[in-house]
Amino acid sequence: MSHPIPATLSIEGMSCAGCVGRVDRTLAALPGVSEVSVNLAAETARLTVSTPEGLRAADAALRELGKPARHQTVQLAIEGMTCGGCVGRVERALNALPGVVSASVNLAAETAQVEILQGTLTPSQVAAASTEAGYRARLAAASDTEDRAARKDREARDLRRQVGIAALLTLPVFVLEMGGHMVPALHHLIAQTIGMQTSWVLQALLTTAVLFGPGRAFFTLGLPALRKAAPDMNSLVAMGSGAAWVYSLIATFLPGLLPEGVRAVYFEAAAMIVTLILIGRWLEARAKGRTGAAIQALVGLQARHARRLTKSGQPEDVEVEALAPGDLILIRPGERIPTDGTITEGHAHVDESMISGEPIPVEKTIGQAVTGGTVNGEGSLTVRVSRTGAETTLAQIIRMVEEAQGAKLPIQSLVDKVTLRFVPVVMGLAALTVAIWLIVGPEPTLTHALVAGVSVLIIACPCAMGLATPTSIMVGTGRAAELGVLFRKGDALQALNEVDIIAFDKTGTLTEGRPSLVALKTRAGFDRAEVLTAVASVEARSEHPIAKALVAAAIDEGLTLAEATAFKTLTARGVTATVAGREIRIGSARLLSEAGLGVEPLATEALDRANRGESVLYAAIDGELAALLAVADPVKPTSAAAIKALRGMGKDVAMISGDAPATAEAIARDLGISHVVAGVAPEGKVAALKDLAERGRKLAFVGDGINDAPALAQADVGIAIGTGTDVAIEAGDVVLMSGDLGGVVKAIEISRATLSNIRQNLGWAFIYNAALIPLAAGALYPAFGILLSPIFAAGAMALSSVSVLTNALRLRRAG
Repeated sequence: MSHPIPATLSIEGMSCAGCVGRVDRTLAALPGVSEVSVNLAAETARLTVSTPEGLRAADAALRELGKPARHQTVQLAIEGMTCGGCVGRVERALNALPGVVSASVNLAAETAQVEILQGTLTPSQVAAASTEAGYRARLAAASDTEDRAARKDREARDLRRQVGIAALLTLPVFVLEMGGHMVPALHHLIAQTIGMQTSWVLQALLTTAVLFGPGRAFFTLGLPALRKAAPDMNSLVAMGSGAAWVYSLIATFLPGLLPEGVRAVYFEAAAMIVTLILIGRWLEARAKGRTGAAIQALVGLQARHARRLTKSGQPEDVEVEALAPGDLILIRPGERIPTDGTITEGHAHVDESMISGEPIPVEKTIGQAVTGGTVNGEGSLTVRVSRTGAETTLAQIIRMVEEAQGAKLPIQSLVDKVTLRFVPVVMGLAALTVAIWLIVGPEPTLTHALVAGVSVLIIACPCAMGLATPTSIMVGTGRAAELGVLFRKGDALQALNEVDIIAFDKTGTLTEGRPSLVALKTRAGFDRAEVLTAVASVEARSEHPIAKALVAAAIDEGLTLAEATAFKTLTARGVTATVAGREIRIGSARLLSEAGLGVEPLATEALDRANRGESVLYAAIDGELAALLAVADPVKPTSAAAIKALRGMGKDVAMISGDAPATAEAIARDLGISHVVAGVAPEGKVAALKDLAERGRKLAFVGDGINDAPALAQADVGIAIGTGTDVAIEAGDVVLMSGDLGGVVKAIEISRATLSNIRQNLGWAFIYNAALIPLAAGALYPAFGILLSPIFAAGAMALSSVSVLTNALRLRRAG
């Protein structure tokens, strides 16, 4: 009988008594919910539920009402998990806690990400649930990524030492027993010197040392799990090697308990099982350490010290943790930038490759932002700190990648359900195998039954199945991060692989997002530099975006601007001014016609450029038409190649833009985009996506601005340009750290490669078990007289896990 569970939920969005009433009525109407009390001032709802599921139902009902309960994410570091069954048991223990919304356990990363209803549980209670289930857990700290790498290194070294000891002890056992079988002369030599009984006693002593020395953990972890009716991999190894050892001890020291025909020893099988599985675990630990290499590389970018400038301007070395927003720091040539900030003095080229994936250093000067973890080139910089600690770009990137690596794809849920039940099924199969051999097997039936039963127990361990998905996710998302692609949500890996349509925003996504001078056509008698200098000198007095584009073009060409006088703005027509005694008019054809000037000589050029979505201006100097200027938001150099690559992948490409249809369609024609939706507001972009998604097609949307956030959230996969706004980045499932749209192609390639890798791993793991369990049970014996040795079973089991990890590591070369 379940006990009532009191809980207090923290509610978002309550602003009046009406909200309180709706929340109260919604909760009170739920079955199993009682004693509801809603507090507007505290923004809480107290209630009592009959089961943990009642709290989840309350959470879902509040979310549907539009007054969601606040959630909190708890990260745990978990020890002792060895297979998918362990993952299932930890998740079951965590999900049984009242207040847990979801729990995702990652075997490869040895972590759990638990989402709880804020206020119902403490993080310590969550950790305690895993510990009580037999898997010691603690709250993950910020330094755990480094600790995990060091821990895996220590674990690999410790396992190597255990393997060395086990091998040293097992070798004489193997030589005494198997050597005698393989080399008759050695068998006779042993019989004539120390005798077979002494040989068995020596094997017993050495094997016992192996099992309860290097192999002790299999018994200390596996037998308690067996007593709790929750057997795991350790239980299978303990039972398999333990059965061979006990049988052999009886044959050696109490031979009268066994019929004479079955008095044989299998010490070498027990010792070799433990040794081979320890070798597999050692190789597995080494491979696991490499799966998190990308995260470790990112963590290694974090500087430990900074050179802060005092009020007197003198530099002082301080810990990065001591920095605060507003501090001035000095960065010398070749140094790593310690935190995010804005340049106040200096000029340099900064290597941002580990953040953006772009190999070419970026020019930085006064007023521009720099990112912590990047490397200053030649030139000294003074930087004003803008963000520190967990708020820095690098810290957020690390957090995003860790969360993605800890995520569980939909495909993994099925695997976990299978592996949770797999070990008990294997134990049942082993018992059935022994029974069949005892009933219908040839003499010596007991020996054959023992060999077959032990082989089934050992060969069928589900380690490979448990590692198949999480290791691929870890390596795949890590490789993506190295290429400047961040999967904020791990399930985006699978979703992106299923996308049919890629829809792009235009401004700032396909284009640079800022106007620039794309053409300046002068008439005979006028020099380009002369015209651009005059035009830019006048436009320097204006704040209009087109004016800024013209000034920027002149500065880029190294022109020196003159002083403009008598500046006048003529609404919707243009500007006039005097530069070096010459009258300058810049604007529309109407502005020039007012001065009696015609634009017919440049009309054809103007019409062509207007049809391409460019803004056309005319310049007149001293009452004479001088030039046509065209300003546009230029397409990014990488956009055309990215669109072509996506179409080559079989993806449909669309553009959804708030710009005028003529401009959007002109750019779409240049890029080879056939489907265009233009002139739409942010809500119009959402409607356009819904229209594209009709007929069940999956789509991704790529955007960068605040007005793109609703569309990014609406799409099956939202891909945010990392150079855009924080709002857009937060709304995206995938973040491209540079503005290069080649990142979209890379993201899809990584998604495809990772899903393919997962399928390969799962295929290998399932085929391995499906094929080898019957062999271990003795399927080949009736036809060929072959019975699989437990030693071969142990080697094959160890090889299966190592094969999965090695295959996952191939993703480090993806993209």
